[in-house]
Amino acid sequence: MPRPFRFGVNLLTSASAAEWRAKCRRAEELGYDVILVPDHLGMVAPFPALVAAAGATERPRLGTFVLNAGFWNPALLAREVATTDALTGGRLELGLGTGYVRAEHETAGLPFGSPRERVDLLRRTVGELERALRSAEHRPRPAQPRVPLLIGANGDRMLRLTAEHADIAAFTGARARDAAGTLTPLTADELDERVARYRELAADRPAPAELNLLIQLVAVTDDPGPVLRPLLERHPQLDLDRALALPIMLVGTLEQLVARVRAQRERFGFSYLTVLEPSMEAFAPVMRRLREESA
Repeated sequence: MPRPFRFGVNLLTSASAAEWRAKCRRAEELGYDVILVPDHLGMVAPFPALVAAAGATERPRLGTFVLNAGFWNPALLAREVATTDALTGGRLELGLGTGYVRAEHETAGLPFGSPRERVDLLRRTVGELERALRSAEHRPRPAQPRVPLLIGANGDRMLRLTAEHADIAAFTGARARDAAGTLTPLTADELDERVARYRELAADRPAPAELNLLIQLVAVTDDPGPVLRPLLERHPQLDLDRALALPIMLVGTLEQLVARVRAQRERFGFSYLTVLEPSMEAFAPVMRRLREESA
């Protein structure tokens, strides 16, 4: 029996208090299960934004997607996580990653490190955070016995860390090709190989993790060419058919998108999908149709 779908939206743009509350309420009205925020300079500060989202909504879970481990001291992060979980009534889901944009670290005056060093730092952060929040002496205390942990991963060492610690294994469907954070999308076969590697590393888990995929673009249309033209201009190795087949692109008619989401759950195991804020409205009818079919 496949795992039921969950759907999240990653809210990227800052707003006034009233606008932020309205945006979060709209996400709840549309049926999103999780309201998420990123951890990039120039975007909202994650924890205050989630506390504000909790005050504006009742049902959705609230998560970071994902924290840049290089920005956070583990002891201070444990305090933020516990406080935010308590103030949101136990609705927090904690997403962690290595960070991939050198310029953000330079602006913050923080070391960027090699890929290996960044993975090592994330592993230490996960270990120290788990020890702190598990301790009965730690103050403040989170509301949940265990705050669910999501790790965004692609490389082998990250997939191993995810298999060992994460409740939610998040796949970006793209890889960073340079320190500027330029992303190259993975083909379905490439993503297949990464998911298969994760499953191999996670074979001894007592319970399977939830698998998440970040969708970069959603457009309900019967004319995908104009929608995908900017992507084709950035990635000349792609033609229209190859772009339409990318797992992180959902472009087509409503019926095609619903079928794509079901097929990707069957092929890869992705039951938790995250869309970006610009796609929040466009993805809503896809969510509705999937839920109607499952009812």
